[in-house]
Amino acid sequence: MKNLNKICTIPNDVRMKIQLSFTILFLFIFQLYGQVLPDKGDEQGLEIGKLDLHQDSMAVQQALSGWWADSQKTLEKRMDWYSDAKFGCFIHWGVYSTAGGEWNGKVVHGYAEHLMRSQKIPLAEYKKKLVEPFNPVDFNAEEWVRQAKDAGMRYMIITAKHHDGFALFVSDAYPYDIRMTRFKHDPMKDLREAARKYGLKFGFYYSHAFDWEHPDAPGNDWDYDNPGGDKLLFGTNWWLACPEFLPRAERYVSEKSIPQIQELIRNYQPDILWFDTPQKLPLYENVRILKTIRDLSPDLIVVNGRLVRFTGHNFGDYVNTGDRAAYFFPVKSKYWEAIPTTNESYGYSRNDRSHKPPSHFIRLLASATAKGGNLLMNVGPMGNGKWDEVDVKIFRAVGQWLKENGEAIYANQPTGLPIQNWGVTTRKGNSMYLHVFQWPKNGELIVGGLTADINRAYMLKNQVPVKYRKISDEDLLLKLPAHCPDTLNAVVVLQLHSPNFTVGNDRLLIPNEENILLTFDAKLSTGLSVGDGKKYRNYIQNWTKATQTMTWNVRLLKPATFRISVAFNKVDPSDFGTIITEIDGKPYTSTYKSGSRTEDMEVIFVANVNFSTGKHVIVLKGDRYQGKQFMRPMHLILE
Repeated sequence: MKNLNKICTIPNDVRMKIQLSFTILFLFIFQLYGQVLPDKGDEQGLEIGKLDLHQDSMAVQQALSGWWADSQKTLEKRMDWYSDAKFGCFIHWGVYSTAGGEWNGKVVHGYAEHLMRSQKIPLAEYKKKLVEPFNPVDFNAEEWVRQAKDAGMRYMIITAKHHDGFALFVSDAYPYDIRMTRFKHDPMKDLREAARKYGLKFGFYYSHAFDWEHPDAPGNDWDYDNPGGDKLLFGTNWWLACPEFLPRAERYVSEKSIPQIQELIRNYQPDILWFDTPQKLPLYENVRILKTIRDLSPDLIVVNGRLVRFTGHNFGDYVNTGDRAAYFFPVKSKYWEAIPTTNESYGYSRNDRSHKPPSHFIRLLASATAKGGNLLMNVGPMGNGKWDEVDVKIFRAVGQWLKENGEAIYANQPTGLPIQNWGVTTRKGNSMYLHVFQWPKNGELIVGGLTADINRAYMLKNQVPVKYRKISDEDLLLKLPAHCPDTLNAVVVLQLHSPNFTVGNDRLLIPNEENILLTFDAKLSTGLSVGDGKKYRNYIQNWTKATQTMTWNVRLLKPATFRISVAFNKVDPSDFGTIITEIDGKPYTSTYKSGSRTEDMEVIFVANVNFSTGKHVIVLKGDRYQGKQFMRPMHLILE
């Protein structure tokens, strides 16, 4: 027996290798069947990177072989309401809202909710000047929920605790909370009750990893000299250079994050939980937090994609894009969400008047729906508890559009059609919805790639019939009314003979119109990555090799000549180089020069090219460059 025990005893180094092998196997299986995330672009720095620590490998292995795998069995049931909702209300509100993006008499640019960090406000001063005086006397939970509901939103998420570490709810587990203010009332309880009353799903944003109050949390490097802050003490992956801080971070998670999350679940029964900046903690601590949620509510609570991410994988129920995206890069996950905000700050900023028009959000919502995603639109209420009237007007206009056109958004899915020159398409059952952003001047709208038989076509807003006819096996011509019924987004309904049909794959180019071929929509070769989708950041990056390409398959119904240009920006103003635009194998070389700004957009002419009827292949490739990489192309223009 002793000899058998000796034989069965596995040395520690061998055991570690076996455990690592199992982890690699699990990750391979997960890559095949799990949600794979194109982990690109967000300015918050969301990439976790590799499994750096032994604790990471063990936590992932246990999740994949146990509790997380079990949670995936009820994923579709959990996501059913979310998938149909399409449109939600994101609210960033806290004691920082009173400051409104100002501090000591000066305007503070950027995210107003980051005031404590950006101005390096000592905790004691933050408490005295912002926490204790906080008194939103005009707060009315029902008014907030009604404004979201009237905007057509189906769910609401509010900051229960942001990075400043202050809880806007009553927290007996860690009483740095609303009771310290003059207000003393629990607004989260009121909002939870109002959401139930008006039929909205409800949940919380909780900053689990970034906390500027707790002495053991990552982030505050002006009071505590902790890692995870702007000084980058011990680097981005601080746990490798400073492992002695790990017990402190674990203590923070055990003392504050997990107990407060448990309170939120038990006391408010949220439908969804929203997390952020997971890169501030080692992966295994993020996994521990997610396991806590699944232990308390294994089937009901939806969890977003900014809690557990690693090596291109996501343990959340859905994927998040970058902040404030205006364009959407391709997402492989079945469920995803974008988070635009009315201006450029999430928290209230009285000096940021860069509000977008309602049309921006209406078209963004349609575009997200067309690609299978949700839109979580943010508002930052003022410190007194009211919404800025500018935000109210934007919400009201979006809501008015949805009252007339919501049929084309809620519970809709992608159609599978190629990119259309005039807008986007969505579908629900036998109905296909054409969201027309660019009303054709001649009144003729071509739907490219549609092979289905049509029973009826009409304008959704006023039910006016639309004449149509097939002009090829996969193209439909609509004769639209002379007057556009909705300049924000006019919706045409096609009643299909059957919900089952095939679609064409190639984009139809329209002569005598501007055809924009986004690089986000191109087929990318290995090594290229995408920007985060903000304005002028919807580019392709890491273009370092001449062999890397972007490819579009297009076709024409008749011969045409197009003037081709490339829109782009650069990493550095001094960058320059030459690129090649290849049309059916014929190269056209273009040179871009140094000296221009990097954050905007510039355009270079390629050539005037004659296209014949039929299919064509357009390829953008590199020739040579000076700098860190080639230009960052955003789109091709064919006009």
